[in-house]
Amino acid sequence: MSPTTLLDVLRAAPGGRTALVVPESGAAISYDSLRSQVFDVAAALAAAGVSPADRVALALPNGPATIVSFLAASLAGTAAPLNPAYRYEEFRFYLDDTNARVLVAPAEGAGDARRAAQEKGIPILTASTDAAGITRLDASGPGRDFAPAPDRIALVLHTSGSTGRPKRVPLTHLNLAVSIQNIVNTYQLSPDDVSLCLMPLFHVHGLMASLMATFQAGGTVVVPARFNPLSFWRTVRDHHVTWYSAVPTIHQLILARLGAERPAGAEQLRFIRSCSASLPPEMAERLEERIGAPVLEAYGMTEASHQMASNPLPPHARKFGTVGCGTGVRISIMDDQGQHLPAGGLGEVVIQGPNVIQGYENNPDANATSFSNGWFRTGDQGILDAEGYLRLTGRIKELINRGGEKISPREIDETLLAHPAVAEAVAFGVPHPTWGEEVNAAVVLREPAAAADLIAYCRDKLAEFKCPKKVHIVETIPRTATGKIQRGNVAKTLAGAAK
Repeated sequence: MSPTTLLDVLRAAPGGRTALVVPESGAAISYDSLRSQVFDVAAALAAAGVSPADRVALALPNGPATIVSFLAASLAGTAAPLNPAYRYEEFRFYLDDTNARVLVAPAEGAGDARRAAQEKGIPILTASTDAAGITRLDASGPGRDFAPAPDRIALVLHTSGSTGRPKRVPLTHLNLAVSIQNIVNTYQLSPDDVSLCLMPLFHVHGLMASLMATFQAGGTVVVPARFNPLSFWRTVRDHHVTWYSAVPTIHQLILARLGAERPAGAEQLRFIRSCSASLPPEMAERLEERIGAPVLEAYGMTEASHQMASNPLPPHARKFGTVGCGTGVRISIMDDQGQHLPAGGLGEVVIQGPNVIQGYENNPDANATSFSNGWFRTGDQGILDAEGYLRLTGRIKELINRGGEKISPREIDETLLAHPAVAEAVAFGVPHPTWGEEVNAAVVLREPAAAADLIAYCRDKLAEFKCPKKVHIVETIPRTATGKIQRGNVAKTLAGAAK
């Protein structure tokens, strides 16, 4: 029977099996222990005044304390995980925007979060994990039953805010439970699977794919404090990891450290998953060739409780350059007039499904523009082929309008990334007095190359109007905490240099 709440996932997990492994300490936590810890922490939150309508802000690094506190907060109230690397002003904004009832912070660090909470009069609870992997709060309460309804909000997150003020996304227990089951079905997860959690657990990618889908399957999650490319393969080998999910930035770092031989432990991997940012086909091909496991690009977003589409496991076809087919989610392409387009039509990607939110919180303007006849408008532009595989061509708001020609920066990114000297690339539009916008690009090099040579390379691959007229060679390209390129920030920073 499919779960309808996170409590269903927690209760159905096999008691004596290992739920979590902490590689730094070697602690192994069983499902029985995990359940007991979650109920104890939920009781402590309730005793601290948290009711089902209250938000529990979490400012914790990856590890058992984050996982236990997230699940406990979703039972006693609503979990509101925050990036522990935020600065004071950011914590002030997010604590205020979520109307946090309490803040859960680690025993050490989180000074900015604590200061922001103290100034706002928000109680602070400290979470700590001992050497055996037992997480406790510095508070306690009497044992009690928690029975959240499927339509109760379990998790509140924010959009990235790359195009304005971040929008608050309320995800119900049912939204999350459906998404978790979709992920289990897509990858045929079982109790034999071991997931390596490389993504931050303040983001829906890590929470739903790496963590909760594994719990629903009764498997084991290996959760290091942070991604470390130096210890990655040792962790895979020693803990018998069968899959991991990450953003392309992490895949690139793994590729960069591969030697001539296939690394020990790679033979255990059933598949490698990529999501949350565009995976260049050339990188996917190299990953498969060097590691010897199928690379499956997926498509997710916070408003859909993470996964919407994925390339399938073998023997089904996986198509590099696409994000695969809908996974328990209806996907269509819509034109500017709200009409659904046939296969091969270029337009906005729209979705429907029980994992998709009904609306943003307290944001009627966003809701008015984000929904059309019961379909959620993703803001992504794409094409569905005759077999239902989705190819994304870019964010609609990021399209470059050069004299009326709408240019997808992603196509230019992928062209530059195919050049052997280019490690990272991002195209963007800059103001132009005649054309309205002109194409520029920024690249990080892996070996010496001249900007003029890169422009000439693009001219061999792209129509002239799509070719960047200026290529900026930079040391780094800014990304969000979850690995997405901040195209708008690159454009703002380099627009002046383009003149």
